[in-house]
Amino acid sequence: MRVLGILGSPRRGGNSEILLDKALEGAGGLDTEKIVLNELKFSPCQECGGCAKSGNCIIDDEMQLVYKKIDEADIVILASPVFFGSLPAQVKAMVDRYQCRWVSRYVLKRERYIKGKKKGLLILVSASERDKFFKNAESIVKNFFAVAGIEFKGNLYCPNIDDKGKILGEPDYLRRALELLPKSGIIQGTKKAGR
Repeated sequence: MRVLGILGSPRRGGNSEILLDKALEGAGGLDTEKIVLNELKFSPCQECGGCAKSGNCIIDDEMQLVYKKIDEADIVILASPVFFGSLPAQVKAMVDRYQCRWVSRYVLKRERYIKGKKKGLLILVSASERDKFFKNAESIVKNFFAVAGIEFKGNLYCPNIDDKGKILGEPDYLRRALELLPKSGIIQGTKKAGR
């Protein structure tokens, strides 16, 4: 099984990445990989209609790598901060670029990108404790997962976390991130992760 971690934060070494790394560590001996959206060069959806006939995005940029990595994964873990009660631009740009897959699935009635049932988990970090901010961000991710053929299997919300590295002083959140995969029922046990 392949586990893909997607970091949606523009900040490296921050709270979202620390939690994502913990979650990947908890993947046992599974094959894990992490991509950092902010380090990829891809544009937002241009609503050009280029995907209308084929269901493929015609923009040739590094989003093509994201499609490939998600297609190959069995488990996807998205970790992101909450920005203005929603998702940061890096994540939203990725989600919007899945318009081509929405067209493929729901307009052209093709399931060619759905190979088996993928499982997905979400880690959200926010300086606020407003539950509606978490729920808003989660609703967008659930829509994205549905289009990508990923079954939403759970989340980890971390409120009141703002300063870089503050999560390191929150052992409960670190433990919950480490146990996220096994506790979700997607995998069994907590063997040492292979990377």
